[in-house]
Order: sequence, then structure tokens, then C-alpha cells
Amino acid sequence: MQIAFLAAPDGVEQVELTEPWQAALDHGDKPRLVSTRSGRIQAFNHLDRADTFPVDLTLDEARIEDFDGLVLPGGVANPDALRMDRKAVEFVKGFFDAGKPVAAICHAPWTLIEADVVRGRTLTSWPSLQTDVRNAGGTWVDQQVMLCTGGPNTLVTSRKPDDLKAFCTAFIDAFGKASPADGD
Repeated sequence: MQIAFLAAPDGVEQVELTEPWQAALDHGDKPRLVSTRSGRIQAFNHLDRADTFPVDLTLDEARIEDFDGLVLPGGVANPDALRMDRKAVEFVKGFFDAGKPVAAICHAPWTLIEADVVRGRTLTSWPSLQTDVRNAGGTWVDQQVMLCTGGPNTLVTSRKPDDLKAFCTAFIDAFGKASPADGD
């Protein structure tokens, strides 16, 4: 499977990008880094600069039909920037419209909220987003991972870096159950 990882040029939480990326590789999938511009993205370890990573495709180049699923890593700045970018929001919404699985961790549900795809769904996130989730029509729960299959696609959410092992297991399993032809 080919999996899109969407990250802004600056502010993604490194471990929330690298651990799911490695889980996808270990599963035999092909992760691709999509961003709002070409070049490299700057990752962070909380508030400290960490490594940079090469962008595989910009949003202008990426086509939803070429991917089997989407992973949204967190960090505070990353989803905050993405939710302010019309193309990023449309890209995220497109996976829901196509019925393809999506996984989001930590602050990443901010982008889901902006795409108006949490209404009627149950999800988890970094605790400070619970009011945002509720105000957007979703149900927020405080648990390691939430698998929501209500709606046209599967949504896997998780709270924080401490939950990464459970998050990776859950999204790999959920994405594996989705047929690559789903939504095409």
C-alpha cells in the first residue's frame, strides 16, 4: 500500500512522523511525505528543532487516488499550519470523500476539524483539543487509540507520543483491512 504522510514545512513532531513511517515500512507499505511546498520539512522534538526530511510530493503533485491511506502526524505547529492551508484541508477531506482510511495523532485532529470530518465520529487527541472536537460535532474520549468505523471510512486517532506503539499497531491493522481499491 502507498500511504501519504501529510506535514507542514515546519513543526511536525518528529517521533510522530518517524515511528508511524517505520511501522509502514516494516509492514511492507510505501510511505510518501506530502507537504505544502517542495524541499525539506523541519521536524521538532517538542519545541526543539530536530531533523529535516525530504518531501516526496507537494499538495499540487499528490493525487488522492494514488494513495491507500493518510497519516497525519501531530506537533502543535504542524496541524495548526495545515488547517490554515486550503489545499491541505481539501487533501484531507478528499480521503474521507473517497472512503480511504485516515490516522491522526496528538494535535492532528485540528486539521480533521477544519476539514469538517469529525461530526458524528468518536476520536481521541491531545487532551487540549477535546472542546474543539466536541464543538465540531465529534465525541472525544481519553484513551490510547480510538478506532472509529462509523462513516464511509475508518479513522484511527491517538493522544500523544506515549501512545505511538498502540497507534502504529492500530493504523497498520486498519489500513491493511481496507482494500486498495476502496473509494477508487
